[in-house]
Amino acid sequence: MVSLLNSVPSRRKVDRVRPVRVNGVTISRAAIAREVQNHKAETPADAWIKASRALAVRELLLQEARRLAIVPEPARDAEGRRETDDEALVRQLIAQEVKTPEPSDAECRRIFETQRARFTSPPLWEVRHILVPGGQDPAARADAQAKARAILEELTLAPDRFGALASAYSACPSGKVGGSLGQIGPGQTVPEFEEALAKLPVGAVGPEPVVTRYGFHVVLVDRRIDGKALPFEMAREAIARWLTERVFRTAVRQYIGLLAGRATLEGVELDGATSPLLQ
Repeated sequence: MVSLLNSVPSRRKVDRVRPVRVNGVTISRAAIAREVQNHKAETPADAWIKASRALAVRELLLQEARRLAIVPEPARDAEGRRETDDEALVRQLIAQEVKTPEPSDAECRRIFETQRARFTSPPLWEVRHILVPGGQDPAARADAQAKARAILEELTLAPDRFGALASAYSACPSGKVGGSLGQIGPGQTVPEFEEALAKLPVGAVGPEPVVTRYGFHVVLVDRRIDGKALPFEMAREAIARWLTERVFRTAVRQYIGLLAGRATLEGVELDGATSPLLQ
């Protein structure tokens, strides 16, 4: 569902006694206090400013939607959750009043040519591993680490025994197939394992066990397949989405700025604020 905005906080001191009003409509301190939990900030004062601005923008947009006599038509998300009428009004107002052009081929190609490194297929690794589970107990983890190192030492003398050792000792189901994980790419393993893959040698067992939340891994990277540059035709759709989103966000901020310029605001500043639709 639509959540309330996060906007850049002012660094000036917050006066929590001063009421926040939008065209004479007061936003209660209780409402701001409830909203604070939705905004990450370095200090409680910054969180209060963010919450105040979020509710002020929401009120400003709701007032405009009602002035334009927009009838709320709540939508449901993929999980079946229904928007509130206020959420629907904000969404429908933005859709009706904020129009942005579709990016041209020339614009998309300019991004493609100047940022080629972004448009490559992800690297792949062909990996085998032996997982020695560590558990949470310090003594058990120490034993697991020692066992992983012992396996490493044995592989140093007999690297062709990797499959047999994986079958004998690995706590991963892959142990049944010699420890093979097949080809894996970004996002397919836990972050700490993926980070280690980028640093491990290819064609040899890693010099140290890789530590993850699951325990200690003896890892052999059989092959690394570097990512390949994508042609413009494959990248265009993603570039167009990115450009559309960037232009849309700018247009929404400008629209809110126009509404704020016509409004009477007390106790809050809305310069640079964005919509509840944009996170």
